[in-house]
Amino acid sequence: MEQVSYFAIVIGAIFVNNVVLSQFLGICPFLGVSSKVDTSLGMSAAVTFVMVMTVPLNYLLYQFVLKPGALAWAGVPEVNLSFLSFIVFIATIAAFVQLVEMAVEKFSPTLYNQLGIFLPLIAVNCAIMGGSLFMQQKVDGGELTSLWQSIVYGFGSGLGWWLAIVMMAAIREKTTYSHIPAALKGPGIAFIITGLMGIAFMIFSGIQF
Repeated sequence: MEQVSYFAIVIGAIFVNNVVLSQFLGICPFLGVSSKVDTSLGMSAAVTFVMVMTVPLNYLLYQFVLKPGALAWAGVPEVNLSFLSFIVFIATIAAFVQLVEMAVEKFSPTLYNQLGIFLPLIAVNCAIMGGSLFMQQKVDGGELTSLWQSIVYGFGSGLGWWLAIVMMAAIREKTTYSHIPAALKGPGIAFIITGLMGIAFMIFSGIQF
């Protein structure tokens, strides 16, 4: 039963509640880095890593520190620190993004230069912040009840972003060989492709997980 639950969380995060194509979060780096497949792969790996690390950590912080009654273990059950969720989540994400940026700069300078400003901007990527906020919502709704489930959810959300940006990059690379009206070249055709992909992902909205 647990395995089915984990599978449902992953599929739901990738397809039903895809952070880019269903929730429309993280559109700025999604459009900015999706011009080439190799660059999008590097960016998506960084985003997935940050998601996998920060969602479970924020889950622990929310469960045992921030949510109403979370400090019962410390003898203060009436304290409600949930209003600090945004600040705590952002601080956690920013710390891991800094680690990712230093690692990429050290081990892959070429990729670091290709990603440019979009790599440090992972810290304010609303898709990653959305992953933690949706996790908080699911905890309150009883959908996520364990640390392992939060890890699986973070991984699924990262894979959803990875799938979306790699698909987008592959399509945009193909459009360089296509006859596109001059007025639609660049951002115009990118927005149209994103909209069509979002419509395509709407098929999964009727699936219940």
